[in-house]
Amino acid sequence: MNNPHHGARLTVHSREQIVARIAAGQSAAEVAHAFAVSVRTVRKWLARFRAGGRAALANRASAPARVAPRLSASRVALIAFLRRSLRLTGAAIAATLGLARSTVARWLRREGLGLLARLDPPEPVRRYQRDRPGELIHLDIKKLGRFDQPGHRVTRTRVGCRNRGAGWDFVHVAVDDAIRLAYGEVLENERKDTTTGFLLHALRWFRARGIRVERVMTDNGSAYRSRRFAKVLRLLDIRHIFIRPYTPKTNGKAKRFIQTLLREWAYGLAYPTSAARNADLTRWLDWFNRLTTTLRTQRPNPLHTGEQPHEISHLAGGADPSRAMRGKAAAARRTSQSNMHQSKV
Repeated sequence: MNNPHHGARLTVHSREQIVARIAAGQSAAEVAHAFAVSVRTVRKWLARFRAGGRAALANRASAPARVAPRLSASRVALIAFLRRSLRLTGAAIAATLGLARSTVARWLRREGLGLLARLDPPEPVRRYQRDRPGELIHLDIKKLGRFDQPGHRVTRTRVGCRNRGAGWDFVHVAVDDAIRLAYGEVLENERKDTTTGFLLHALRWFRARGIRVERVMTDNGSAYRSRRFAKVLRLLDIRHIFIRPYTPKTNGKAKRFIQTLLREWAYGLAYPTSAARNADLTRWLDWFNRLTTTLRTQRPNPLHTGEQPHEISHLAGGADPSRAMRGKAAAARRTSQSNMHQSKV
């Protein structure tokens, strides 16, 4: 503590000089004027020297001499018990134990119990994959804005590139759980008639590739809950599985595919209009299915225990495993998509 701050008037040596000058007969006022400090400061250091000697002229610790009494370990344990077992709020615990709310809140924060979400253990990750194609198909819808000119994602500015009143497009997707074969359409809305029509188109598309759909998983949207949608599934003897409310991760394979769709198709290239973007969906889906099948042929998923890689290579339209792309999947997708777009232009 012998490192005074840069604005300190007196150092340990200066304090010793003050004591020496007082001992030599100078008055406190004269010494205070010489060192540019107050008389009170001179007398303070003189009193400390007389009480403790030269050691008393050193800097003291800035910690307070007295602190408020800390809560005992038993009280802290009781606060944690009331929080964990009875799930009481900080205010209720403070009222029950007769403590200040700030004190209870501080100890709850120190114990990691400030949020109620911390009281419950994290839900374990559940991963699954069906054994054969068609055993389960994931359906979902993504809403995309229409545009007549490139927006801020392309121009990098929000000035002069707004598309007010352009409307919305709805991308309906269907993804096979076992082999990730995907089908999609851009439609005008997400009503029950449109959604049921997309279901029939998707079933025909999978059937044309030798896949008979047995189950369909969707969220709890009104179109998927409609009687017309349920009737079609019942007539086709297809089981309908709904995800748990407010748990979209149950339909995670469709959600993950939509993220890939947005990154590599919707936002991956600079389209002049939304109509040009929508027209490019068929090309991108064909490329995605071929690449996905090729990558699965190169490196089969250890969770997949049904069809062998060479038995599913024909499902994406005849992808040749011998012409497989090298490197990581993400880098291969970006490079292949860019080359295909340039050749098309």
